[in-house]
Amino acid sequence: MIRRLLPILLALGATAAAPSHAPRRIVSLNLCADQLLVDLADRDQIAGLTRNATDAEMSAVAARVRGLHILGQSAEEILAIDPDLIVGTPPFQGGMMAVLAPHHYPVVDLAWASSYADIVAQIRQVARAVGHPERGEALIARMNRDLAALPRAPGHPVGAYYQRRGYMTGTGTLVDDMMNRVGLTNLAAKLGKPALSQVSLEEMIAAKPDYLIVETGSDHVVDQGTEMLHHPILDHIPRLRLPQAWTVCGGPAYVQAAQSLARQIAAARTR
Repeated sequence: MIRRLLPILLALGATAAAPSHAPRRIVSLNLCADQLLVDLADRDQIAGLTRNATDAEMSAVAARVRGLHILGQSAEEILAIDPDLIVGTPPFQGGMMAVLAPHHYPVVDLAWASSYADIVAQIRQVARAVGHPERGEALIARMNRDLAALPRAPGHPVGAYYQRRGYMTGTGTLVDDMMNRVGLTNLAAKLGKPALSQVSLEEMIAAKPDYLIVETGSDHVVDQGTEMLHHPILDHIPRLRLPQAWTVCGGPAYVQAAQSLARQIAAARTR
């Protein structure tokens, strides 16, 4: 759970002006920027992605980054690349950004996406910055088409996005937006919980959700945090499983996650 809350996702919201020509040495400084660049830029435009880009548990594009340059953690490496565009900001902005700032590289900062509308806005923002606005519009059109075809769960069943150590994702989040899209009611809304809260096993059982949404990485007990999710008291609640890589960032993987939820809900209703 802690990994999915990395400050890497909390970049600020400034926007670089569209370049007069497509940049050729683009560097990403966070996981969410990695994924948008892989979808929107030409491969030979990408001069560096973060090391998280190769982590299949965290990155929805991990299988597609082979052959691309993976950055270390030094500002000096970025200075050597002399990027003509930086997308995203690092987890802790102070040190690295202080070194890079005097060079006045064009920067696109990405705010944390908390809705599908935010994802669409960021795709347009990045597509324009990398010189491929038409590519962004085509991607958005495909996503809109796929989302429009999604069935909605009848009766507004209640779901709880339940994570290791009993953390539950609340309202005003990308996961909440996705749940509403497929017809689920977020248990956090019913209980008046904030965007992130700890919910005990006893409280969860008393709330009687129709579904638990869990990350596929918690399918097996690997520590005390995942052990909690395998307590027998939860066995009677149907589970919907999603890879963390599909929900940790706002991007095209939102559609994959929503489609998977809709399929799993439909399958659970026929059992």
